[in-house]
Amino acid sequence: MQVRVLVVDDHHHAREGICDILSSQPMFQVVGVAKNSEEALSLADEYVPDLILMDINMPNMTGLEATRLIKHKYPAVKVVMITVSDDISHLFEAIKNGAQGYLLKNLSPQLWLQYLEAIVSDEAPLSREIAARILREFPLHDHGAAHDHPLTPREREILGGVVKGLTNREIAVELTISEQTVKNHLKNILHKLHLENRVQLTRHAIENGWVKRH
Repeated sequence: MQVRVLVVDDHHHAREGICDILSSQPMFQVVGVAKNSEEALSLADEYVPDLILMDINMPNMTGLEATRLIKHKYPAVKVVMITVSDDISHLFEAIKNGAQGYLLKNLSPQLWLQYLEAIVSDEAPLSREIAARILREFPLHDHGAAHDHPLTPREREILGGVVKGLTNREIAVELTISEQTVKNHLKNILHKLHLENRVQLTRHAIENGWVKRH
């Protein structure tokens, strides 16, 4: 599977570095490079890529604003925000604006590629670093009474794995069930909550108090 990628960053060396990382994995083909949000909007119209790597902080129009506009016009395009900040509020803002994921620039190239492969395969786990940060600020919390929670006990276990940043396979191993069973449960959870992906699910869980802030 060839994944067509648009890279957006206002720093020349960052753009070069991202392109170098992507060039090491044949499945990714960089079709365009933009140095600001305005160029990103134009190139998104020109190429309609499969994936956009969008710097979150850019002059004039931010990456968050550009993401919102692009996702409104091309909802099938996947957008991953890239940033040096691990501020959880930035993650939530990114998801609110339609992004599918969130990557820290200081991660190793190997982790970048693993994460992006998960994004394009629709597994899209949170990066371990972001998941760990979320759990430090919002530890998992069980509401106790079943009527307080729309998910079944098994679905809550699946949710716990998602918030920890585990892949479907890792959740399956942890719960001693098949990977397909995990996928089925996750599909049911997202359908039940009217959500699209794991990152939205994590945000939803935090905002609804299913993980408890210190």
